[in-house]
Amino acid sequence: MGGKKEEQQAEYGEAAQFDPTFNGPIHNRSCTDIICCVLFMLVVVGYMVVGILAWLYGDPRHVLYPRNSTGMFCGITPNQDKPNVFYFNILQCATATNIMAASLQGLQCPTNQICVKSCPQDFWVLNPLAYSPGAKMSDYFQQDLCLPSFDLSKTTLTATEIIDKQLCPYFYTPTTSVLGRCLPSFGMAATDGIPTNFSYPGMTHNQTVNTIKNATSDLVQGFNARDVGVRIFADFASTWQWIVLGMVIAMVVSLLFLLLLRFLAGILVWILILGVLAVGAFGIWYCYNEYMQLANSTLTYNSVGFTTNVNVYLQIRDTWLAFLIILSVVEGVLLLILIFLRTRILIAIALIQESSKAVGYMMSTLVYPLVTFVMLLVCVSYWGITALYLATSGGPIYNVVALNTSVGDCSGITGNQSCDPLLFNGTEYPACPSARCVFIKYNTEGLFQRNIFNLQIYNVIAFLWCVNFVLALGQCTLAGAFASYYWAFHKPSDIPMFPLISSFMRALRYHVGSLAFGALILTLIQLVRIILEYIDHKCRAAQNPCARFLMCCLKCCFWCLEKFIKFLNRNAYIMIAIYGKNFCVSAKNAFLLLMRNILRVVVLDKVTDLLMFFGKLLVVGGVGVLAFFFFTGKIQVPGSSFQASALNYYWMPIITVVAGAYLISNGFFSVYNMCVDTLFLCFLEDLERNDGSAEKPYYMSKNLMKILNKKNKQPKN
Repeated sequence: MGGKKEEQQAEYGEAAQFDPTFNGPIHNRSCTDIICCVLFMLVVVGYMVVGILAWLYGDPRHVLYPRNSTGMFCGITPNQDKPNVFYFNILQCATATNIMAASLQGLQCPTNQICVKSCPQDFWVLNPLAYSPGAKMSDYFQQDLCLPSFDLSKTTLTATEIIDKQLCPYFYTPTTSVLGRCLPSFGMAATDGIPTNFSYPGMTHNQTVNTIKNATSDLVQGFNARDVGVRIFADFASTWQWIVLGMVIAMVVSLLFLLLLRFLAGILVWILILGVLAVGAFGIWYCYNEYMQLANSTLTYNSVGFTTNVNVYLQIRDTWLAFLIILSVVEGVLLLILIFLRTRILIAIALIQESSKAVGYMMSTLVYPLVTFVMLLVCVSYWGITALYLATSGGPIYNVVALNTSVGDCSGITGNQSCDPLLFNGTEYPACPSARCVFIKYNTEGLFQRNIFNLQIYNVIAFLWCVNFVLALGQCTLAGAFASYYWAFHKPSDIPMFPLISSFMRALRYHVGSLAFGALILTLIQLVRIILEYIDHKCRAAQNPCARFLMCCLKCCFWCLEKFIKFLNRNAYIMIAIYGKNFCVSAKNAFLLLMRNILRVVVLDKVTDLLMFFGKLLVVGGVGVLAFFFFTGKIQVPGSSFQASALNYYWMPIITVVAGAYLISNGFFSVYNMCVDTLFLCFLEDLERNDGSAEKPYYMSKNLMKILNKKNKQPKN
């Protein structure tokens, strides 16, 4: 056994040697991976420059606010009291010419649009008397829905001329505001209330009804976003204090669970292990019982053949025999693992208990996830704002188009003539009364605009790198703090002052390059995965089975590679926090140390995963069940004015509480996981460096020494 152990150590490097000057994270260290640090700083500076350029050239109002036909925004000065855009003839959205269909984008339609205070709520059609000679137009048209530059009280135009020039609408349907656009109401047919004698010029009544349906179907898309949003907002407004209370409960339960693991870790682990064995034993008994009950069954796989009805296969005796054999093998393997790895399971339990002590002594570590969350929020916000400004960079382009080619001679309008909506009055095209200056697209001709796609790619790369760096900084900071705890011989008196702040400052001062190096490797792998997903999405319809299989294999391989790199980076950051070496050396030392103790690694990882899963299930499940009973009215709070029956969607606050509980528990448990991993690496180093003598005493807890049958011969002075 000794020879095999020495051979294994030779294969995975030499064991760590005793260093009499080492007593925890090294303070006398130097900067590491300077080249990568400089590169990361340059990328961050470039990212800031891209953001500034996007801010200078971009205008998010193009996305946030709708425009009228003259290019003015609705909802801001000078139309701050008119937040919605109204389409004169919604039918034109379906009857646009090929030129218009090719040139117009988004929700733009070849019809005049104006800003209005509120969207029309009913159906209206121009009275036929308006076409009578001498009719006063202000008695029939609605001034607030006409072009602002057109005055009905002073016009000498006839109703036909007003309609041909699209100065005023001559009908509208019930609408509601969706993203600032007056679109036909959801839940009410767009054709409800249309008089039977009304028809669009050149169409029958039925054709008009069908045209309105076709014109509105592409815009509405089956939902009323505003109504749903208002109801959800109302639910949040009436329940926000209870949602906050649910998240506070989740935080308290998470904290109590972690602190109680010091006393209950062993009991919980053995209960969970025995529970898994008990479930397996019950499965074996159940399969055997079903197998015996089908003793007289004559069904076989040959007689049944292939069927999608799974219950048929459960009537075959051999099915339960196969289940019985599989469960018996799994149960036997689990029992053998439990017997032969019982000592390592005890070590894992002791490390988990020690981690709970460390968190208890350094409660500030539980607050650090908030720091990480704030930095991630900054990264995500900067990325989103930059992407929005980049997408809206370039001024809007307006072209002259004919809104009604059936009136006048509009052959001279090709759709490519540019115009200024503020100066355009139609006098340049007297033969085409429906000529209008309409928004087409955003300018893409400038140097900055031609590189928008490249800048968006840079935005994504820099965002991923910054996010991975923030996560790496958090892991390295926590690792340094917990390593200070482990290498304190007399706990807690030897724990240095403010270990978390000291570790954070060391990471920022010396190891930005190393953290950026690890983050860059992970970013490159994530970029490859994004590219593979994009290719798969674009080519899914054209792929043959072989191509789909190859794509699936590539995605699976890079998913596994990303998981491995995250594991390697995590342990490399722990070694960086302790010894201050560069990334490559730290990753190598961590990997070799883990490989020399691979069985302990596997057992600790699985036991920790089991406990963390149970903890998250306890917090999220418990708080979720409590929220369900409260928001459905099954639990009443004495003296509370809250009424569950008043909620529009009771599941929205429940989902919010569950999501918040998961994020909170995940934040607490991520600190705990980092603590376990750090103490584990320190424990392995402790075993290799020291032997328990007076000169080289162990730093591990007495419980760990008892499990390993080791002890310090003489306390360290």
